[in-house]
Amino acid sequence: MNSVPLERFSPPMPSATPRETAVVIGGGIVGTCCALYLQRNGFQVTLIDPAAPGDSTAKWSCGQISVGEIIPLSKPGLLMKVPGWLMDQTGPLALRPSALPGIVPWLVRFMANARHAKIESIAQAMATLTSHVFADYAPLLADCDDQALLVQRPIMQVFDGPEGVERERAHMEMRQSFGFASQVIDAAEIGDLEPVLGGRFAHGILLPQWRFVSDTEGFIASLTASFEARGGRRIRSSAVSIDEDAGRATGVTLANGERVGARHVVLAAGAGATRFFAQLGIKAPLEGVAGYQALLPEPGVEFRHSVIYADGGFCFTPMRRGLQIGGTIEFSGRNAQPNFRRAEIILEKARRVLPELDVRRHEFGVGYRPFLPDTKPIIDRSRRLPNVLMAIGHGQLGLTLGATTGRLIADLATNRTPQQDLAPFNAYRF
Repeated sequence: MNSVPLERFSPPMPSATPRETAVVIGGGIVGTCCALYLQRNGFQVTLIDPAAPGDSTAKWSCGQISVGEIIPLSKPGLLMKVPGWLMDQTGPLALRPSALPGIVPWLVRFMANARHAKIESIAQAMATLTSHVFADYAPLLADCDDQALLVQRPIMQVFDGPEGVERERAHMEMRQSFGFASQVIDAAEIGDLEPVLGGRFAHGILLPQWRFVSDTEGFIASLTASFEARGGRRIRSSAVSIDEDAGRATGVTLANGERVGARHVVLAAGAGATRFFAQLGIKAPLEGVAGYQALLPEPGVEFRHSVIYADGGFCFTPMRRGLQIGGTIEFSGRNAQPNFRRAEIILEKARRVLPELDVRRHEFGVGYRPFLPDTKPIIDRSRRLPNVLMAIGHGQLGLTLGATTGRLIADLATNRTPQQDLAPFNAYRF
């Protein structure tokens, strides 16, 4: 079975002579893509982040470019599952009892999106973004020295039994209605695509338009190197405040007291963006949801594709650094310490699927996905400080939507009318 080639690739945009200045708060995948697109539109850009390039939330992700992942996490009947999340800390989605008091208002909003009409509306809005992902990444990746960052193979889901496929049937049909194909596959096709799983699964779904990256850390690091090679400046520090005067932002102040002046400020700080909300005049219920991963440098098995084990709640993704296994998430509350027992559980479940898996050498990691209750991001302009642009709340789709968000932020910064309707992603919808 052949993989489907990438579609809608566009040629690189011509770079312009820098005229205006911009500072981007947050050097993860979304912030880096915002910086690159601003740079390509003639801005002299400074990127602010305390971590090394690539050491971000997206590093500890499944590395998937999930173009068809448009259906929100909220599903009908979700309320009945909350007691189970509290009782079973080994499941794919867990809720720490200590986090319950602070998370209840967020969960109420989250579950309000579980109605079919809401789900369909959210899916429709998200599809307007994900349908442009590869075209938006194309010019950015063309400028990178490493041309193998994006692996040209589809992603697949596997299930323990036929009921798993049937549970997905309605979602498959909804994705299909928005142009995202999927194909039910059997034991022979699963074994042909992924020999390591041959004879282990007989029920699966192929996602032919999805892709994955060769290294989540290296992907962002390469994009950052391209940004710096084109004259961008990256400062390894934290932004502690947005400076303002007469109703407009004038730059940011760093933790060491240094001030970086700019005519435009972009907030792309993930879960850390909340500290700026009061100043920007928004009350978005943004929560950092912990996502755990385990990395095996020498796994003893070979995968060709990124594979979602749906009934186990995690996925396998082959990367240059090794085999990354993860996807389990946890509502842990703000400022909570990571619980790496969650990553150990992933390995235990993975070994039940593949007893030959070598787990003697491993590394655990956690990334805090910035989730909003309707699982749509914010791509908007501050009403209080109109030269502050916001690119936050991408949840599990930061890697997928990084370049598209960057293009849209550049549209806002240059006062162009964006190709997509940004009303569903406004910061004041809550």
